Amino acid sequence: MRATTLAAMILVLCALGASGQDFLSGKGPAKGLEIEQKLDTQLPLDLTFRDEAGRQVKLGDYFQKGRPVVITLVYFSCPMLCNVVLDGLTATIADIKMQPGKDYELLTISFDHRDTTALALEKKKLYSRRYGRKGADEGWHFLTTDEETVRRITAALGFRYAWDPKAQQFAHGTMTAVITPEGKVSRYLFGIDNPARDLRLAIVEAGDGKIGSPADALLLLCYHYDPATGTYSRYAMNFVRVGGVATVAALAGFIFFLSRRPRDMETGA
Repeated sequence: MRATTLAAMILVLCALGASGQDFLSGKGPAKGLEIEQKLDTQLPLDLTFRDEAGRQVKLGDYFQKGRPVVITLVYFSCPMLCNVVLDGLTATIADIKMQPGKDYELLTISFDHRDTTALALEKKKLYSRRYGRKGADEGWHFLTTDEETVRRITAALGFRYAWDPKAQQFAHGTMTAVITPEGKVSRYLFGIDNPARDLRLAIVEAGDGKIGSPADALLLLCYHYDPATGTYSRYAMNFVRVGGVATVAALAGFIFFLSRRPRDMETGA
């Protein structure tokens, strides 16, 4: 599925032609759309949305149970890229044992104020079915809102987008933001095919260690987060290198000791 997702992404950019090339090169409508990482920023929890059932909800409602919150920004009428993003997200959350609605809340928010509740419900049904596990109904929420609220939530998350009149769609980047139970931005994950490990570690960190198993806590010792790439890299290699140097030094010392021992014995005699 991940290979299919990446192939689909390439096809999307090819199909966009000049717009796709602009997106990759940062020119045209995509210029200046880099995502700004606003770590430790407090999200405005008073923002009002409508969920897929048409209920009016506040952003803060999803933080009342003390769980980390994972947020993705897409738009539901998107003909291509956003579907690829949601496909990748679905594959990632299906690969982790954590369950939305139990271990974390998952919000997919449309940044197109013209998207309707009916579209949000359609997307929820589609991706809940693809996820195929318990938790999507209670823990995965598809939200729409007005233009001003879109502006505020995207600004708070450092997410930029622009309408491309040639392609008749939005130019935008891709990101997943992991938020602490208090509503502060903890981590960003970039791209459309995030490893399950990265999302799991980000949720564990956002929850301050309260969510996850001892194995997750151990993994946090082995990996460190790189904010430049939005991924976790293996930190344990540093310990391996240090251990290797220490081993070589110990062997060298032992050899030196053996080489000196006969002389010392002769001198003592």
